[in-house]
Amino acid sequence: MNHARTLGELRKSGYQPRSIKEELRQNLVQKLKRKERVFEGIIGFEDTVLPDIERAILSRHNILLLGLRGQAKTRIARLLVNLLDEYIPVVAGSELNDDPMQPISRFAHDLIAEQGDETPITWLHRSERYVEKLATPDVSVADLIGDADPIKAATLKLPLSDERVIHFGLVPRAHRSIFVINELPDLQARIQVSLFNILQEGDIQIRGFKLRLPLDIQFLFTANPEDYTNRGSIITPLKDRIESQILTHYPKTIEIARQITQQEAQLPAEQRQTVQVPDLLQILLEQISFAARESEFVDEKSGVSARLSISGFENLMSTAERRMLLNAESTTTARLTDFWGVIPAITGKVELVYEGEQEGPYAVAMALLSMATKTVFLDHFPNPDKLKRGRESDPYGTIRAWFSGGNAIELLNDVSDKDFRAAMDKVAGLRKLVEKTLKIQGDEVYTYMELVLHGLSEFNVINKDIVEARLTFRDMLADMLGDNLFDDDGDNYN
Repeated sequence: MNHARTLGELRKSGYQPRSIKEELRQNLVQKLKRKERVFEGIIGFEDTVLPDIERAILSRHNILLLGLRGQAKTRIARLLVNLLDEYIPVVAGSELNDDPMQPISRFAHDLIAEQGDETPITWLHRSERYVEKLATPDVSVADLIGDADPIKAATLKLPLSDERVIHFGLVPRAHRSIFVINELPDLQARIQVSLFNILQEGDIQIRGFKLRLPLDIQFLFTANPEDYTNRGSIITPLKDRIESQILTHYPKTIEIARQITQQEAQLPAEQRQTVQVPDLLQILLEQISFAARESEFVDEKSGVSARLSISGFENLMSTAERRMLLNAESTTTARLTDFWGVIPAITGKVELVYEGEQEGPYAVAMALLSMATKTVFLDHFPNPDKLKRGRESDPYGTIRAWFSGGNAIELLNDVSDKDFRAAMDKVAGLRKLVEKTLKIQGDEVYTYMELVLHGLSEFNVINKDIVEARLTFRDMLADMLGDNLFDDDGDNYN
């Protein structure tokens, strides 16, 4: 459309006003007909959440996204902007985004009455038609709706009874826009009441003024189910006026979780070029989040955000990069040992129940890593607890025998790639087990060799000692007899 500069030009252009909900609906219809992706970058909701949102838009509903933290609720809300027209006409100078053909404010009415077809028009980009407010207990009715402004009255020399002294709040200023309130239950009940008329009738009242503003707003609210019991609630009459309530959820599979992490992780270009993370470790990282959501130590009502995996992946990359730099290497591959650098990303992302608090955040994080390691190990190798003892029937027999013979290996967190591989190759039968079981060759073998050692330690086949930056694998019996059987290099004295 040619961008008209006056009301007269706008009328001649054939412009027809339409509500924002109709605008969203019609633009969505066109995208669906063209089979275009509506919510770019949202992964895992294709068959659940996104169809519900599309149905709500087609029904011209206000929307409540209900779900635990880290389920892309706010991101979905911000993507709704892409369903708006690129530009809309606005009466120049209007603080309420008045449609020139359907003005609602005193300012716009007076200006059009005075200038007629010469009324100046400006064009508002869709990026400016999104308003977001985080609900907090200190939010007031004046913040959202507005109030009489004594300073404005004095400046304009108007009585406080004149509606021109009103300072409009966020909601009226969001006329013809998308208005998002995050964490709705945190809004005090009396403030939630102020939204009744807007949702039902589309108008507002301010300080007793005889004022009716037929606002045109697409509302979207987000809420966490935990809030219903811990911090507040959505009052029933308000909830009744929100036509569509849509439940979000966490990724249902490891593969979907991996896609989200890879998309969202903020990694420097040089880090991506020099550090490789094997698929196995990416799966292990996501398994930690899955384990946390099932852990008895973690509050399931609070949830475990996808940000745990995202931050964890960034830390994993940085841990490997730091080790590479310390060893003057040009490239490196992340190891399972590097997951000690992921622990800080776990401890800050989980809400613990009483039992978890007793254990402590670090201990819980280590327990989650152990649970994830055990799961991933069993996805690739036989369960040691279900094997018959004996060299012929036990694929781990050679490894057991090597450790039982008084041997041990020690790994420093920052050991070079060369020394790391040398340590793995020392363990008799370890490489052969991996190559025979998984039919793989090359450097990838070392990732699975390390997994075998950690997995066997989880099943108490061998012992794993962690002391500061040092990790030692050795025989269980030797550990019970004491550390004096080994020298500082982990070699047997006998």
